[in-house]
Parts: sequence; structure tokens; C-alpha cells
Amino acid sequence: MYDTILVPTDGSTGAHAAAQHALALADAFDSRLQFLSVVNAANEDGLVGLDSIAERRTVLDEEAADALETLEALAAETDVAYETTIEHGTVHETILDIADRDADLVAMGTHGRTGLQRVLIGSVTERVGRTSDVPVFTTRREPATDAGYGDVLIPTDGSDAATAAVEHGLAIADRYDGTVHALSVVDLNSLAGSYDVGPGISTVIDAWSDDCERAVATVADAAEERGIDVVTEVVQGTPYRAITDYVDAAGIDLVTMGTHGRTGIERYLVGSVTERVVRTSDVPVLTTRDV
Repeated sequence: MYDTILVPTDGSTGAHAAAQHALALADAFDSRLQFLSVVNAANEDGLVGLDSIAERRTVLDEEAADALETLEALAAETDVAYETTIEHGTVHETILDIADRDADLVAMGTHGRTGLQRVLIGSVTERVGRTSDVPVFTTRREPATDAGYGDVLIPTDGSDAATAAVEHGLAIADRYDGTVHALSVVDLNSLAGSYDVGPGISTVIDAWSDDCERAVATVADAAEERGIDVVTEVVQGTPYRAITDYVDAAGIDLVTMGTHGRTGIERYLVGSVTERVVRTSDVPVLTTRDV
């Protein structure tokens, strides 16, 4: 499923953590890793004390090479095949271009270095996650020793985007002989903002709950067809909080989510909810969008 995993690095601990997760996935899926460091041309003017553009580029290239050497040392301790690349350009655009051409998955850290020298994280990671046609795996932390992805959470609202993330969750759980957790949330806050509270609200909640039950049943059917253990749950509350609470309560190792889906009274899961989970989750989050 993942023949090539792209791992951008800025030399930060966040990128290092993403590389460790990428190595684990590459080992499970027999993937090749492509380590990438992007020299942002816009940073050249920020190197004080250097007289020429050539000197500035040399310094930035050396820093990029150093960042890659760290990941090469990690990969050298494994049997995973890898290659390294230094590119020049706008960071997020370069990542997206290379991912679109060569990668099946992008692994990125959600924290990294900022300031004049390098920028990879924060808005860059989020921008890649929002716009990439290739699934994006983000993490805040390094994997625990010998940790896998035995419990995979798939939040679903039944939308095309949520459905697009299902296959990734199933594939990873299958490789790790794990359990899929299908969760759907009846967003009571959204309901309260759309309807006057009254006798009819219970009918709306029941209808939405039925939609959620169908959404998790669809995931359960797909898991059972592949012989994967599955747990389903429908809850009422705020989607972001329900997802993070479930992660903590069930000991989830990985979340797979869509980045676009339905909103309004029908169902609400993605967009800002997904981004908030990505920013704050203590476990890795794999996002994908329906394309």
C-alpha cells in the first residue's frame, strides 16, 4: 500500500520522531523511504555575516545535509531501503510536488524548528495535510520502543472523505494484527446551533444517531471481511473531545481521519476537527482526503 514514504526533515526533534514512525511503517509494508530536506530560498537573506549568496546557500545546504545524515543513521540500523534528497524552493510546495510524483505517504512532525534558519512545522505541516493528494502521517512524539499500531481509531461521519481514511486504518491494523475502532459522534453543539430546543430535537438526534450507526457499521463490515477485529461506538458530544477522550480511554495507537466531509445538521466531523486532532493528539494521526 505504501511503496514509498516521503519524510521531510528540518533537523528537528519532530522530524526525527516522524522518521522513526516512517521506519516502522516501512518495515511493516516493505516500503522505501525518501528523506527530503528543503532549502528555503527565502531564508538566504536571513543569514547575517555572510557576504555572498553562494556562501549563504552553502551554509543552508550544509545544514540540510546534516539533517539528512541524522535520518540516514537511523535507517542504517534497519533493513529499510532509503534515499536522500536536497531540494531548493518553497518548503510546502516542494514537499507537495515530490509527494505527488513519487510518494504514497508523507510522514511529518508537528513540531520543529522555526525562525530565520528553517521552517517546516506548524503552518507548513498543516498546509501539506490540508492540500496533499497523498495521505499525511503526522506525529508529535517518537514511538515507544517496539511499539506498533495495534489499536487504530477510525472516526467516521459516513462522508466520502471519512470513507477514504478507512482503507488506511484497515491496512495498518491488518499488518499489525490489531483492532479497528470505528467511532461516530452525534455533535450536540452543532444541533443546538441549528435548531430551537424543543420536542422535535429528539427526533433529529435519533435520526442523526441512526446515520452514525450506519457509518460505523460500514467500517465494521469492511473490517470483518478482512478478518480484522473491530469495535464500534456511537457517542453524543463534541467531535474533537469525543475523539481525544476515546484515544485516551481505549489506548489508541493511531488515528486515521479524512480532511474534508459533510457539515451542518447531517453530520460534522472533519475540517477544523481533524486539524485540531492533528495539532494536539498524543498519538500519530494519518489524514487523507477524498480526491
